[in-house]
Amino acid sequence: MAASRSLARKVSTVGAFTLLSRLLGFARDALMAAVLGAGPLADAFVAAFQLPNLARRLLAEGALNAAFVPAWLRLRAEGGAAAARTFTGAVLASLAVLLAAAAAVAAVAMPQLIGLIAPGFAPDDARFALAVTWGRWTVGYAVLAGVVAVLAGVLNAEGRVGAVAGLPIAFNLVMIAALAAALGGGLTGQPAAGALLAAAVLAAGAVQVAVVAVAAARLAEPPVGRLTPSLAPEVRRFFRRAGPGLIAAGIPQLKLMAAVAVASGVPGAASYLWYADRLYELPLGVVSAVVAGVLVPVLAAHARADDGVALVAAQSRAVELAAGLALPAAVGLVVLAGPIARTLFERGAFDAADSATTAAVLAALAFGLPGHVLEKVFAAGAYARGDTATPMTTALIGLGVAIGGGVLLLPAFGASGVAAAVAASGWLNAATLAGAEAWRGRLRLDHPARVALAKIVAAAAAMAVALTAAQTLAAPLAGGTAARAAVLAGLIALGAAVYGAVVHLTGALDLRRLARLGAGAGRDG
Repeated sequence: MAASRSLARKVSTVGAFTLLSRLLGFARDALMAAVLGAGPLADAFVAAFQLPNLARRLLAEGALNAAFVPAWLRLRAEGGAAAARTFTGAVLASLAVLLAAAAAVAAVAMPQLIGLIAPGFAPDDARFALAVTWGRWTVGYAVLAGVVAVLAGVLNAEGRVGAVAGLPIAFNLVMIAALAAALGGGLTGQPAAGALLAAAVLAAGAVQVAVVAVAAARLAEPPVGRLTPSLAPEVRRFFRRAGPGLIAAGIPQLKLMAAVAVASGVPGAASYLWYADRLYELPLGVVSAVVAGVLVPVLAAHARADDGVALVAAQSRAVELAAGLALPAAVGLVVLAGPIARTLFERGAFDAADSATTAAVLAALAFGLPGHVLEKVFAAGAYARGDTATPMTTALIGLGVAIGGGVLLLPAFGASGVAAAVAASGWLNAATLAGAEAWRGRLRLDHPARVALAKIVAAAAAMAVALTAAQTLAAPLAGGTAARAAVLAGLIALGAAVYGAVVHLTGALDLRRLARLGAGAGRDG
């Protein structure tokens, strides 16, 4: 029971911190919309931010855990704390050298990279020049993210999830401060605002390093050994396993990059996709953080103990939890896309037409949310068994579908068509990965999970009906910004109340059953 209570605490901690981070992200993006709008400046910054944002998702915010945590736990079990400490130092130094070299090459080749990221930017387009300049400033963030990733992996393995979950909060606070300075300095709609944001990306990385360094210094034993790049067998094994896992974990971000590339020839499309994706990332980010920071160590412990019964139960509970969070979130984003976009973004340089287009893109994107979330849960089960190749393969298939579908749908539907292709790829990813795992006998949902999923679908349907009716009735009340915010808050509260009531009445999510997810998972950090 102690392990179960500890797991529940960790899930709550990671979920709450990630929710706070995403709310701060809303504030950041609302400020960005007011400062940069949805025109050339925003398009240029979105293109320049793609590479550091990819590094942030893959490294600083937990994707490296899939390979690092199982390796660290194994070395500590076999060789003690000294072996784990030596491994950490070698990985940290090796990763820093690799990332520094990659960042230097990327800075030199930034014009070519921007040409790939945003092929719709012509060389004589002002967006192209700004994106190249800002991209060169921000690419150094990757090195800082690598340092953060390794220390965060140690903290997660030790069960110290609070500091790790707080990393996105630190990043967003720095970016919000920079945007507030741009507003206060009268830089709205000026290139200097983008330059300030580019500098803030590096500052945010430095703050994240400080956060994990302080948390690591509070561990009972020093977590890092000698900082020497190494090709020791365990280090080579780590990088071999990390590569496919990082590719798989980076596919959602690569999909956004591909979507931006496909739509970059349409003025403003990159910005609309960016703003819609930020909203979409709230529920996706919460579940992803729980999977990376909490479920991967639990599933890895069951797999290492060769406890098949516990692993099936843990996977089943994880699917229940993921679906129970993702499905109502998707319904809410689809039904309330218009009020959300108008309330958060429609001010300053962002007008009503921009809000309408962003809402359409968001609604199309949100259809794929449950698929992308379930894919992460299925991938966590594969990672727990040391299989990073299967999630990578299925994710690459989904990336191909997103790109091909986006190219086909862009002429008729614009940025919304590209978003719909990304959504479809999420369901394809989940289906192909689940099918592969089930065929190998490594994925099986128990009876309580199948019953719970049916009830969750019913609860989400009831929520959709209630929100649709309420939104129609409340439309005349949404006048100014304050009224819009009040109406949106009321609609969100209503949706949550209806969904929660149906879930409670049907017993769709049994909290006692979910609390047993970590039973027998081993050491409690």
